[in-house]
Amino acid sequence: MIPFSDEELLPVVEKSLEKVKPMLELDGGGMKLLDVKSGKVFVQLQGACVGCGSSNQTIKYGIERQLRMDIHPEIEVINIAVGMEDMIEQIAGSGN
Repeated sequence: MIPFSDEELLPVVEKSLEKVKPMLELDGGGMKLLDVKSGKVFVQLQGACVGCGSSNQTIKYGIERQLRMDIHPEIEVINIAVGMEDMIEQIAGSGN
């Protein structure tokens, strides 16, 4: 269990994600932070990252790994496809 509220997590998540963005931009990609709910970080990959076969590895071994090092080892990152933003509440509640 992550010992921080979503409100406490938001600014530190934003700061941590700034470390990952240059890596994505090098490959013509990008990322937008959508929300933090129930200790889960919801992002939307953008640019060349959309539909890329390596996007799951980018989430797990790039973005999530950085957040786990910086914030908490159990933090989870979920990529939300364009048009699926209204599913965040449902996805956030499904794991608890």
